[in-house]
Amino acid sequence: MLPSNAIQAHITERQAMPEWDLLLTDVSIATMRAGAGPYGAIDKAALAIVDGKIAWLGPMAECPDTTCKETRSLAGHWLTPALIDCHTHLVFAGNRATEFEARLNGATYEEIAVAGGGIMSTVRATRDANAATLREASQQRLLALKKDGVATIEIKSGYGLDLDTEIRMLEVGKALGEENNLSVRTTFLGMHTIPPEFAGRTDDYVRFVCDEVLPAASERGLLDAVDAYCESIAFSTAEVARLFARATELGIPVKLHADQLSDTGSAELAASFAALSADHLEYTSETGVKAMAKAGTVAVLLPGAFLTLRETQKPPLDALRHHGVALAIATDCNPGTSPLCSLQSAMSLASTLFRLTPEECLAGVTREAAKALGLATDRGTLEVGKRADIAVWNIEHPSELSYWMGLNPLLALYVNGKI
Repeated sequence: MLPSNAIQAHITERQAMPEWDLLLTDVSIATMRAGAGPYGAIDKAALAIVDGKIAWLGPMAECPDTTCKETRSLAGHWLTPALIDCHTHLVFAGNRATEFEARLNGATYEEIAVAGGGIMSTVRATRDANAATLREASQQRLLALKKDGVATIEIKSGYGLDLDTEIRMLEVGKALGEENNLSVRTTFLGMHTIPPEFAGRTDDYVRFVCDEVLPAASERGLLDAVDAYCESIAFSTAEVARLFARATELGIPVKLHADQLSDTGSAELAASFAALSADHLEYTSETGVKAMAKAGTVAVLLPGAFLTLRETQKPPLDALRHHGVALAIATDCNPGTSPLCSLQSAMSLASTLFRLTPEECLAGVTREAAKALGLATDRGTLEVGKRADIAVWNIEHPSELSYWMGLNPLLALYVNGKI
């Protein structure tokens, strides 16, 4: 028999242990913690949830003796962090399938634009759509990502290019997250292209965005970040710097479409403003890579756009790896250059087109994608204290998530601890 003081100590310890809301048992866990071995894997494991947070995880043999409101055996399936799509243009009206067909039949992008197509066709359709129409059109795309295991989605504006439509797009993005129990991060992309009413007056448009649209969206609490398209066919580094300086004054983090079609020095520009991410990067120089590494700016790779545009210039992956730049992956879901609504497919494309390993791909849509949204302390890995955003997969190994094409092995998605 235990002495009375030992019995009392055991009782006190049990009383100090919180009751768990849910215990998931009989699982393998890919925690995706950096430096924790391949995939941060734990075999024959369990994971506990309290108040939407991870309260404990580890080998089942080491599971503390505590009470649980509910226990679920998952029969050896794999848990990973829920996926994060850190670059989308998901809210828009209409589509550009006819332009896609026209390009395949030999039309150039310039010919399509002159005929009234291109991005401005999406701007016209989006300006004409009310909030309900936009929400209905975008819901289908958002649900496709959710069914793929995505719990956090970044949604950009940029198809309004006027005050009212930009605000409407951001409001719809926020509403979609609330209505579908997903975390949506909204990004202002007012400097996506120059609208027709400002044709030939780029300086006036930049002033309009910086002095009117951006502050109005910020005052409404609609912004998690500010983005721009820095390219010879869009905005110069000097023009983007004006926008980023204004965003910095307002306390809003920045990210950038950088070096997609040419080396504009925009990766260096992003780094100079400590940008969360620089995205695309096909033509980024080693100077740009070094600047990103020093600033801690994440490289977001967008293989959907690379495939759709039939690009041949790949991002400088060897340099990015060599200098320790975090590599994230996203769908870039948009109607013109990346009509992709599957983050699992983006992982497969990144493996095939960019030769990322399956572990790099899974890190790219979890741990590194969280960094690209400024959320690394809250999600992206399975660790005690982080949000219980968890995907449950019917797979034998996490590498299958980049291997399969057209087969979705998702069994369940937990967001804030709720299935």
